[in-house]
Amino acid sequence: MEHNITIVGLDVHKNSIEIVTAETAGNQEVRHYGKIGGDMTSLDKAIRKLRSVRSNGTELRFVYEAGPCGYEIYRHLTKQGFQCVVVAPSLIPKKSGARIKNDRRDAENLARLERAGELTKVYVPREEDEAMRDLTRAREDAVKAQRTARQLSGAFLLRHGHRYPGRQSWTPVHMRWLSDITMPHPAQQITLQEYIHAITESTERVTRLTDQIQQLLPEWHMEPIAKALQALRGVAPIVATTTVAEIGDMNRFERPKQLMTYLGLIPSEHSSGESIKRGSITKTGNGHVRRALVEAAQAYSFPARVSRHLLKRQEGLPQSVREIAWKAQVRLCGRFRRMMARGKQRNKVVTAIARELAGFMWAIAREVQIQGA
Repeated sequence: MEHNITIVGLDVHKNSIEIVTAETAGNQEVRHYGKIGGDMTSLDKAIRKLRSVRSNGTELRFVYEAGPCGYEIYRHLTKQGFQCVVVAPSLIPKKSGARIKNDRRDAENLARLERAGELTKVYVPREEDEAMRDLTRAREDAVKAQRTARQLSGAFLLRHGHRYPGRQSWTPVHMRWLSDITMPHPAQQITLQEYIHAITESTERVTRLTDQIQQLLPEWHMEPIAKALQALRGVAPIVATTTVAEIGDMNRFERPKQLMTYLGLIPSEHSSGESIKRGSITKTGNGHVRRALVEAAQAYSFPARVSRHLLKRQEGLPQSVREIAWKAQVRLCGRFRRMMARGKQRNKVVTAIARELAGFMWAIAREVQIQGA
């Protein structure tokens, strides 16, 4: 029996899905099916219609762009036995000079490119991994809110001549100092009190979410990798959990440079002929992990040593993991010092260290076995 394949392109939105089909046999034109509701019931109904007008041997394969609607459609379709590809919008080839863009054309473009084999699919995380990723991102949002509240309150007080005399900011002593300030006008006093409330609330959110991450981490199937990454200097539980939740299975990267590229940590390049020009990092990958690694890289500005806290994190880990972590520390601390001595800008040094740190993370992840992976 002849095996026919129909590519089904989906342009997915909150309340609607635009559907087109492209037959792989012959050179047939892409056909427009129509627009349906954004719910799974409407999608199932459309699938039944598509199958009813095709021979029994026809296979339906689906493709759509990754977006705010997440992976619900992917999981719904794959559970029914269909092949489904989710593609990154930034990696979809675009025709130069194209001036018309609408939902139907987007779906048609997806179907044509998938039929031609020109699309790059994205990694779809397991539901459990996505749940941990949601939690770490919620904490990241809380940290941003905390930082914003502190900056706004600091700027407000500075405008009115109040400067904190203490050494460390945002300690309990600092917060008591804030509460004791009396502003000359009632409106300003209310403003200050609202800033204090925002700081207190966001700080409590950060604490709650941090506690929840640490409580759920031992139950997570990826916990062995998150624990092993903590053997590295600067990679505390939150950084390790964020990294693993965002990246997922690091073994899908055959080489460390592929992981560095995924994280947007490699330099951009503009080359022509014999001229090679490299610029700043691409920043095209996962920004959540990139920011976490840049934060972790700051720890390598000090001489290499295994502190009491780091030694405790390394307890029970394989010898091979501890050896990689020490090798990373010796190399990265030395490189940090040498680059700074050559007069390199600190942010460029930190970025270079973060890039190499990703490579050492890749090496450690390959030393750890995951149950059910």
